[in-house]
Amino acid sequence: MHLYDLTVQKSSAITTCIYGNFTSAKAQEILVARNGLLELLRPDDGGKLRSICQQQVFGVVRSLAPFRLTGGQRDYVVVGSDSGRVTILQIDGGSSSGSSASSSSSSEQSEKQHSSGEAGFHKIHEETFGRSGCRRIVPGQYVAADPKGRAVMVAALEKQKLVYILNRDSAARLTISSPLEAHRSHMIIVDVAGVDVGFENPLFAVLEVDYNPADRADRTQLPADQKEARASVPIPAYVAFYELDLGLNHVVRKWASQVPRTANRLITVPGAPDGPGGVLVCAENLLVYKNQDHPDVVVRLPRREGFDGDGADGKDQRGVLIVSHTTHTQRGMFFFLLQTELGDLLKVTLKNHDGVVSAICVQYFDTVPVANSMAVLRTGFLFVAAEFGPHRLYQFQSLGDDAPQLGSAEGYVYYEPHSLENLLETDSLGSVAPITSALVADILHEETPQILMLSGRGHEGALRILRHGISVSELATTDLPDKPSAIWSVRKTRSDDFDQYIVVSFAASSMVLSIGETVEDVPEQVCGFSLQNPTIDVQQIGDDGLVQIYPTGIRHISSNKGISEWRAPGKRTIKYATSNEAQVIVALTGGDVICFELDDTSQLVEVGKKEFGQELSCIEVGRVPEGRRRARFLAVGAWDNTVRVFSLDPSDILQQVGLQAVAALPQSLCIVDMPGKGGSITLQLNIGLKNGVLLRTVLDQVTGSLSDTRRRFLGALPIQLFRVQVQSRQAMLAISSRTWLCFNYQGSYTMRPLSYERLSYTGPFSSQQCLEGFVGITDDSLRIFTAEHLGETFNHVSVPLGHTPRQFVLCPQTNYAAIIETDHNPFVVDLPAASKAAGAGGAAAAAADSMDLSSDDASAAASASSAAAQPAAAKQKPKKASAESDSESDESEDDEDDEDEEESLEDLSSSEELPLSEDPEEQEAASSASDSEDDEPESDMVSDFLFFLFFLLAFLFFLLAFLFFLLASASCVSCSRVFLFCLAASFLAFFFFLMAASFLFFWYFLFLRFFSF
Repeated sequence: MHLYDLTVQKSSAITTCIYGNFTSAKAQEILVARNGLLELLRPDDGGKLRSICQQQVFGVVRSLAPFRLTGGQRDYVVVGSDSGRVTILQIDGGSSSGSSASSSSSSEQSEKQHSSGEAGFHKIHEETFGRSGCRRIVPGQYVAADPKGRAVMVAALEKQKLVYILNRDSAARLTISSPLEAHRSHMIIVDVAGVDVGFENPLFAVLEVDYNPADRADRTQLPADQKEARASVPIPAYVAFYELDLGLNHVVRKWASQVPRTANRLITVPGAPDGPGGVLVCAENLLVYKNQDHPDVVVRLPRREGFDGDGADGKDQRGVLIVSHTTHTQRGMFFFLLQTELGDLLKVTLKNHDGVVSAICVQYFDTVPVANSMAVLRTGFLFVAAEFGPHRLYQFQSLGDDAPQLGSAEGYVYYEPHSLENLLETDSLGSVAPITSALVADILHEETPQILMLSGRGHEGALRILRHGISVSELATTDLPDKPSAIWSVRKTRSDDFDQYIVVSFAASSMVLSIGETVEDVPEQVCGFSLQNPTIDVQQIGDDGLVQIYPTGIRHISSNKGISEWRAPGKRTIKYATSNEAQVIVALTGGDVICFELDDTSQLVEVGKKEFGQELSCIEVGRVPEGRRRARFLAVGAWDNTVRVFSLDPSDILQQVGLQAVAALPQSLCIVDMPGKGGSITLQLNIGLKNGVLLRTVLDQVTGSLSDTRRRFLGALPIQLFRVQVQSRQAMLAISSRTWLCFNYQGSYTMRPLSYERLSYTGPFSSQQCLEGFVGITDDSLRIFTAEHLGETFNHVSVPLGHTPRQFVLCPQTNYAAIIETDHNPFVVDLPAASKAAGAGGAAAAAADSMDLSSDDASAAASASSAAAQPAAAKQKPKKASAESDSESDESEDDEDDEDEEESLEDLSSSEELPLSEDPEEQEAASSASDSEDDEPESDMVSDFLFFLFFLLAFLFFLLAFLFFLLASASCVSCSRVFLFCLAASFLAFFFFLMAASFLFFWYFLFLRFFSF
């Protein structure tokens, strides 16, 4: 037995991302790794990211690298994971979740799968080299590919490095060789990169740290007084080039050069004809160009203004590190984008001539959130997989060529950050990382509880309320004159791109609304509908016809042949109806079913009739398949708790071909086409029962038999089913106590609730402003809305906070939330200190407003956030911060510091308070007020004495009343006189207690409070 764990919601954090042409030669795509999930993203022309396919790997994806075989049109992917295997994937276009092929899968087999509609991730090769798990000596942490696609290197954190040769066989299938070892003991591997050497022997650059000297010092038995000498043993770091000899089929360490100990990243420099080749080594405060037979070129990284330590000189105490990078290469030019730990992007170019680099040019580009990984697309987009917060897609507005040169080999150059100038944000992917605290509670009083969590860091911190369901965007809402019973949206002709009418049915009438720039009521003479009758069903039929079904008949409206009607026989009425583009089926009272079909002259003619002998509960006919004239089957639900399937073929019209017994009364039916395995279309019959259970059964397209029934409970109310369209495919809306959307998402059947109020009736809607939406009714209002973020299981509402949230508590009675926000040693220069603190208080006030906090609670939350913001304010305004901190300083400070602080306080008061009282009269009033304040201590002593005296009297009277009451209760049986005396004394003492307490109340709240103003 094999057990797998699957999360309800996929991970929102992205650990690494790569760019390539994975599904086709001209596709610009981004492959991201979300811990144990691979997802392919593709930006559209409007700059919006669209998820193409995703695949759970049931493991940890540690690294990714793209490569392309020589002469190939598409990129492959090498995956380093905790499986102890090197895996090569090929991605086919489409929206399938992906299925794995065997290790012997060929490119021909992948092409067959792609042509048959099965799309996603396909495993081309899988080679085992070690034990599973994230181990320090098992390769998988680093993966690098030769720029020409001839070999890949898979490395571990320590010692082990394996090289695989990639090639093609006679059938043009990808082949992989046995691993070639390039191990080196006592080496910690920091980074690996492929070196662009053209078609010479493949070369890999490895950033290594040699801990052998320190290891030997640890093994040496040194005296205790020489422990400091052992700790000072140098640990060198090297950039080593490992060459794969394709002729001899082995790997050698060809060249090594020492680099700064703080080196942490290697960047491949494009080779001829675009660049000089080699690598860039990123170290603390430094950027070094390295290559064989080439002198080192060193440049100091520029520093943000104010980014310095607290050392003796105040400079050079805090280093600048590069945390992510990306490279953009075009014909004849290239540049690098490097990101510092503050989020600043530095544009780096090389001045070279004939393969000789003379200088490294560094320019400040823009500032974006700190990223785990970045990717530049050839279409002019920059994708930033943020470490914390949402991931963003930017579009280049310019390349920043006019920015000043900041790189210097001698000293540091400082720059001021600015808002986005060269980039424009076009889209973002939500991320709740990191989650600092969470709880589950039903604060919205829904059927399912919500998840409340604190997430984000710094100014991107937020309180998020997660609700299970798809987020809904409401486009329009309109009040109706009466409570409606049903609603539809229809086109006038088959060639129309969008719906033209909205038909609303009431208890005894109907209403038609036109869809355009404004929604207007359409009279009967214009639309042709019978508005004096309630409507049961509306359908666009034929090329230019409309059908309205009402209780007493059917009205066929044609633009060429006018209006034709069919009346129900006798005194019977139409109870249920269903229709498609070519057929109309009605169920009469008494259990009769009559089928109509369009003939060659586009007229509705009766083609079949069947008497059931019992009342029916629902009927349903599917859509007409492409290339056919009619739907093949009709589903009928009856009061005997059965669902029968009948043939609509003219040769055996209304002959039963399938039967399904159900546990409750079938309330609604819906036949939809869902993609199945291998890209085939599966016909599914959905049965909504009265007890809230949804049955999903496969309907055979040839025989009409029912099989593979699956059940799911949706709610306590009867289920109504409606066929809609999602992502240009058939889908279904199921309404019970909540509204559920059933659709196909990336090759898998998905059922999720809508985070929206319950609807009573709904249907599809399409217009120029809303290509795929829904129209529905609830109570007496009409709603038009769309479903967003179909791939998300939860939707959330965010309440922004000013700082990193840590913990929170929730009062279940009032739904008030108390949140603790703190930031340790932050470096913030985007806002001044005062505005930063005010912004934190404003964010807390906004949070209080969103959480329905009272005004007192809101002010408390704002003050708490302001208090949390004071450390940041203290760093930004040292003079004012020191002045404010003097009033709260400890008595243990030195006398000199106290004198300095008093002087700073006097300076601050003289500069800020004196201009407020320049008028002599105001100064006299202020001096008299100060004199009166000096006389206040005597009156305060008298008032305090009186207050204490009356408080003591009140306490004594209360004690006497309590004692006499105890005596009265003890003597109530033995002596009646003593009982009456004690009871009277108790009441009298209690009366004096009330008098004293009342005096205290009026003295404190009226005299001391009111007259003190």
